[in-house]
Amino acid sequence: MELNLNKKKKQKTENSSTGNSEVFASCSFESLGLHTTLCEQLKERLGFEAPTLVQAQAIPVILSGRHVLVNAATGTGKTVAYLAPVIHQLQKCDPRIQRSDGTFALVLVPTHELCMQVYEILQKLLHRFHWIVPGYIMGGESRNKEKARLRKGISILVATPGRLLDHLKNTSSFSYTNLRWIIFDEADRILELGYGKEIEDILNILGSKQQKSVGKGNTTSQISEVQRQNVLLSATLNEKVNHLAEISLDNPVMVGLDKKIELQLTHQDAKPMEFNGNDILEKEGKPLSSSTEEYKLPAQLLQRYIKVPCGSRLVVLLAILKHLFEKEPSQKVVVFFSTCDAVDFHYSLVSGFQWLSRQQSDTDVKQLFLKCNTLRLHGNMNHEDRRTTFHAFKTEKSALLLSTDVAARGLDFPKVRCIIQYDPPGEATEYVHRVGRTARIGEKGDSLLFLQPVETDYLPGLEKHGVMLTEYPLQKLLDSFPLFGMRYHPKNFVSVDTHPWVVSLQKALESFTSSELKMKKMAQNAFCSWVRAYTAHRGELKGIFMVKKLHLGHVARSFALKEQPSLVNKSLQKQTKKRMRDQKQKNVSKKTKVGKR
Repeated sequence: MELNLNKKKKQKTENSSTGNSEVFASCSFESLGLHTTLCEQLKERLGFEAPTLVQAQAIPVILSGRHVLVNAATGTGKTVAYLAPVIHQLQKCDPRIQRSDGTFALVLVPTHELCMQVYEILQKLLHRFHWIVPGYIMGGESRNKEKARLRKGISILVATPGRLLDHLKNTSSFSYTNLRWIIFDEADRILELGYGKEIEDILNILGSKQQKSVGKGNTTSQISEVQRQNVLLSATLNEKVNHLAEISLDNPVMVGLDKKIELQLTHQDAKPMEFNGNDILEKEGKPLSSSTEEYKLPAQLLQRYIKVPCGSRLVVLLAILKHLFEKEPSQKVVVFFSTCDAVDFHYSLVSGFQWLSRQQSDTDVKQLFLKCNTLRLHGNMNHEDRRTTFHAFKTEKSALLLSTDVAARGLDFPKVRCIIQYDPPGEATEYVHRVGRTARIGEKGDSLLFLQPVETDYLPGLEKHGVMLTEYPLQKLLDSFPLFGMRYHPKNFVSVDTHPWVVSLQKALESFTSSELKMKKMAQNAFCSWVRAYTAHRGELKGIFMVKKLHLGHVARSFALKEQPSLVNKSLQKQTKKRMRDQKQKNVSKKTKVGKR
């Protein structure tokens, strides 16, 4: 199928930039073939006045029953692009489907948070289709309660791969004989988390096409005559996604084109592109791999980097956060860290650190350095705490979220203005997903990447994918903060480390950390886990992020530690030696038992 790429004028419903999440004034959800009531729910409950480009491309294809691969930038409305057609098809069944008919649509997602988000969107869209029952299953929830819900019947089920496979194998009351849709949302992330084997097992159990089933009335016979339809959605394409597409998609259609082409399309031109099997990762006759793929990012996203000496990283982070929340108190900011320990340490620091930037007197009272609602999110938190944080950050008008990459994929947090990548992502593709939490559906957003001077070779790696970053004016920011009521003369300071405001704040942070045993322990744990994560970079990044290039004393300062790293390292070495001794003893014990047999 050839695309008509003639340039035509298009109207926008908003005065936003020309990013690929634009909506079309000349296109409506009704014109795509969706039921009027469903279109009303999209407008009233989700705020969609008109479809985004990805939705305009994907919805008609999914309605047609073809297998589909959707490759589009994060924050372009992909969730609605697959949920709306499924709901449309189910609501028009006559007679109506019933809970006893079991599961008709299955949505697989990588994380708990994304599972809850898709479920909540489902609830809103199904408000006036009460006979279509949404549900979810995921790790951390009560299996018995999930079994009870599956026994009653769930029409559209959202699930994480591990828990779904568990129920497929062990829950006999789970009825999926009428299953028509299998949807892989954030497929690349599902595979990155190591769920490849589980996905293959799930596909083997469910089969590639719908099997005829024995059910009640006309509903079952009507559905069972229709072939299984699989939909795969991914913001990035790589070999693993290619393999999953090959084993799960049958003669599929691809939605999502070059950004340059996308900007020239109107709704009438928004036709999908056909492809076969191995052609998924080919472009202009050349293989498309993760090392050459051009990333799709919203045009309205302002991307910058900040070059900071290692020992001043913590002070600069706090300075930027203070500047953001004092400049505009009502906003949301997300800061990404590489480890759970780092999230916990910075959360406790931000929540408790108090400081005065002027001369203290008897009447002065210390106040919190950052006056904002601070939340944390990482994979080691229990399920209930993660759920509470997820909902709190979604509903708050102003908040700071400190997180690992558990929040980097698919989550739609409204009104996030700025993304700070304090620790650069372990893979360049992850950069796309982190910054994708802002500048969503046409809104403006900022992203800031922290780099040490020895890490600036990271930038050309992003530039190969069409990601261009400009430098953040750090000196100007630091000079804007008064110290003891005085301003400085910028020419007097050669480096960031010697800036009076940086020196003063660093001393106060170290004093705060050393004065509390718990904080000191958290800082040491964060330091150790950060060093381990730093050494774990793979491929080309291994030559950029090298521990031997770092001054570990400066790394310790970035966790507000006064001690030389050797003191922390000795503790780490003791723990490592203890684990090695314990392992040797276990091996000796096993050999002894084998010998006795």
